[in-house]
Amino acid sequence: MTTIVVVHTGPVTVQPLKDQFKDQLPDARVINIVDDSLLNDVRAAGHLTPEVTQRMYSYMSNAQAMNADYILNACSSVGEAVDQLRGIIRTPIVKVDEAMALEASRIGKRIGVVATVKTTLEPTVRLIRKKAAEHKREVTVIERVAEEAFEALLAGDTARHDEILKQTIVGLADEVDVVVLAQVSMARLVPSLGNTRVPVLSSPQSGVKMLIEALQHTR
Repeated sequence: MTTIVVVHTGPVTVQPLKDQFKDQLPDARVINIVDDSLLNDVRAAGHLTPEVTQRMYSYMSNAQAMNADYILNACSSVGEAVDQLRGIIRTPIVKVDEAMALEASRIGKRIGVVATVKTTLEPTVRLIRKKAAEHKREVTVIERVAEEAFEALLAGDTARHDEILKQTIVGLADEVDVVVLAQVSMARLVPSLGNTRVPVLSSPQSGVKMLIEALQHTR
């Protein structure tokens, strides 16, 4: 049986990715490791810290000890830790937003990125620019941080969080060729956006699909 270990920085990403594995790789054994202090510590510092990277190493080392076939990193805020750990952890690692970043750079030159926290926005922007450079594409990234949406979520007002995000996404769509949703938790909003002027990309489906394709190539 294929074993996948998913490392989360909060509970909000667990269900969307469980749903994707159920749809795309139903026979897999999926193990979820959740530590919500990771994202809190990154937000408090304003950037990825060595201590957070060390904890990510610990969790991914545990995944390796579980004989995982693949590890999926579920959070963009700690995605750059994966770049350091890929040379240390033997088990192959996929970042949930890699496929999305690559697709965005293929679609157009003006890429909009929406997040509710800067610590997620900035690594996502760097990843998009990196993927574009790897494929010799020139892109301009337009950033939007919907901080009021995050504050609403902390206050338990999910409806206001969703409305602020939808307004931000639709408004940004008028300025760019494609919109990227930097957080896994935003994917559930896509069906409610209706017909947008440009494609709106989220990471759960494409991230799991990328992992499955990588898994098939290793067999």
